[in-house]
Amino acid sequence: MNIKMLKKLLEGVRDGRFDTETALKRLKHLPFEELEFATLDTHRELRQGFPEVIFGQGKTVVQMKAIIKSMLKRKENVLVTRLDEAKGKALKRAFPKASLSPVSRTLFIKSHAIQPAGRGTVLVLCAGTSDVPVAEEAAVTAECMGNRVTRLYDVGVAGIHRLLNRKEDLWEANVLIVVAGMEGALPSVVSGLVSRPVVAVPTSVGYGANLGGITTLLAMLNSCASGISVVNIDNGFGAGYVASLINRE
Repeated sequence: MNIKMLKKLLEGVRDGRFDTETALKRLKHLPFEELEFATLDTHRELRQGFPEVIFGQGKTVVQMKAIIKSMLKRKENVLVTRLDEAKGKALKRAFPKASLSPVSRTLFIKSHAIQPAGRGTVLVLCAGTSDVPVAEEAAVTAECMGNRVTRLYDVGVAGIHRLLNRKEDLWEANVLIVVAGMEGALPSVVSGLVSRPVVAVPTSVGYGANLGGITTLLAMLNSCASGISVVNIDNGFGAGYVASLINRE
């Protein structure tokens, strides 16, 4: 149930196209629906503008199928994140119309047209090609939430001329998601060049002293550049979500 559908239902009752019992039947699953292994927040799209997202890691294919079917019955768009290859292929077979992205490890099923919700462009940057999976998770999330997304990959500080050559892209973006591993310097550089919010995403990419992304995380939290918000290690989804909220009309 989203705002558009709820308005249509209420207007139908007002105009006499639906009786009260029909309206109550359609509303009976608000604000949640209990499955055997999950309690679905069916009220989330009304509260936040986007339905619950399925975190695929740790869930079985059977569980995810049941959750997806429940969401599709309510005409909700479905985003699944953190899918390994086997689970992704199994869900794609079960839902042939789904868009499966092996790089971002996401699956998206569109029940209805995505309404444009962003005031401007969300620019997703990453420092190196090894950071692309996390960057793509952020980009896909932002796109599914109705944003116009552009990408700028492999522009890390080891060759900073690659970034400076695209200054116009940086300045035109309304929100920037900057993904980096190793020493995590790219968000500081980008934030020093723009007057827009920067969402920094540390990745676990790096050698031993990177400590699985902890070094990168601490570097971003300690940035001397203003305007940076930091999400958790490898959390492309979280970055895409918060950028969408910032960019929302």
